[in-house]
Amino acid sequence: MTSPQTDAAQLSRRPRRADALRNYEKLVAAGREAFTEADRSASLEDIARRAGVGIGTLYRHFPSRADLVQAIYVDEVEALSRSAEQLADLEPWEALTSWLGRFVGYVATKQALADELFAVTDAERQVVFAGCRSMLHAAGDSLLRRAQHAGIVREDVTIEEIVRLVGGIAKIPADDPADNQRVLAVALDGLRYRAR
Repeated sequence: MTSPQTDAAQLSRRPRRADALRNYEKLVAAGREAFTEADRSASLEDIARRAGVGIGTLYRHFPSRADLVQAIYVDEVEALSRSAEQLADLEPWEALTSWLGRFVGYVATKQALADELFAVTDAERQVVFAGCRSMLHAAGDSLLRRAQHAGIVREDVTIEEIVRLVGGIAKIPADDPADNQRVLAVALDGLRYRAR
């Protein structure tokens, strides 16, 4: 059984053969596009058509719609987690706030998948989601600790608290994504260390 600390390779179940991997990635990209459009009821046949593959190829990779949704979710989590490493060369505050800005974008795009993601109740999928959550927290925690050690961010906050704060901001309805980024900037200012 998978643990919450499971690495990305175990969570994603990507195929190893080059041609199968190409088809897998095309299907994930087509599914992401379909599920984030205004009409979120795209059929699996439509997704296969968008990816330029047959429905049999889709079912070989994703036996159910939930399997495809899970793959898209894991792919997004992996990309966001990797981005924390890419930001590590920035100054601690800039690295943390840039990653949290990306997190807001990630949560906003996941709204389209939320109903399907949380409708899945089987134990194996819940373990995958817990592993993804752990992966995100580990990525953000490294940036948070770095900023705390630099004396820039309060010592009394945890990544779990910040993720809840940022997740709530990301869910605020806004016509312009810049509005949520401004609310995020104001909220994050409260994380700064201030001498008493």
